[in-house]
Amino acid sequence: MQPPITLTIAGSDCSSGAGIQADLKTFSHHGCHGLTALTCIVAETPDIVKSIHPVPPAVLQDQVSLLLKSYPVAAIKTGMLYSKAHLIATAELLSDTNIPLIIDPVMVATSGASLIDPSAIEAYKTRLFPLAKLITPNMPEASVLLGRRVELKSQLEPAAKELSERFNTSVLLKGGHIPGNEERLDILWHNGKAHHFTARMIDIPSTHGTGCTLSAAITSHLAHGSNMIDAVSTSIDWLHSAIMNSFQWQSPTSDKKIYSLNHLRGGSLH
Repeated sequence: MQPPITLTIAGSDCSSGAGIQADLKTFSHHGCHGLTALTCIVAETPDIVKSIHPVPPAVLQDQVSLLLKSYPVAAIKTGMLYSKAHLIATAELLSDTNIPLIIDPVMVATSGASLIDPSAIEAYKTRLFPLAKLITPNMPEASVLLGRRVELKSQLEPAAKELSERFNTSVLLKGGHIPGNEERLDILWHNGKAHHFTARMIDIPSTHGTGCTLSAAITSHLAHGSNMIDAVSTSIDWLHSAIMNSFQWQSPTSDKKIYSLNHLRGGSLH
């Protein structure tokens, strides 16, 4: 039996905690063969984004076009697309496919650095979201998309519902930015209903790459034929385990410790 094929269209993270590196580790863990289309090269660690170097949109299209013609892709996810031109280049090639598309609208790094050209936000709304099976914004990204602050647990369900109705797609609104030590809550709005997923807060200095990893896990489960609710639920549980069992190393040049999700942790499909 051949593994299902998944495609990530995203940026490269040289620290391998996020971006296509995290996606490939997640795909592999969940029994998928991962393909990549690179949008940009990011010099970053969990603490800092030093520089971003975009790939020309025509080169991005060459990658995606060749892969879609060559492989029976079962599911696609997007991560960091960076600019309006990259978003449009992606949307042009995906608009004629029926492949499930999971969009992680990457806008801000865990470190707080902006990862997107402001002109790209409208392209998300008008060109890419209409193609999606699921979008997975966090609270700051939902705030940008709705044009108002989404900061409290009580705001999550109404925001997820509005995003779903506005863009005609399922929405997983991630509550990792809920203030304080409250229990974390993620809301999936799917087929007109809210599904709540809760987990205790994990006190860890860095959760770099959690969004990429979660959306890649969901993509993997959908590629294997899982329904949306099961794919989201199983992926959230696995990510929670990966965070709890994060790796850490001592930096050779400072007193800081470097943290990374444990992509090997937890159950897989095989």
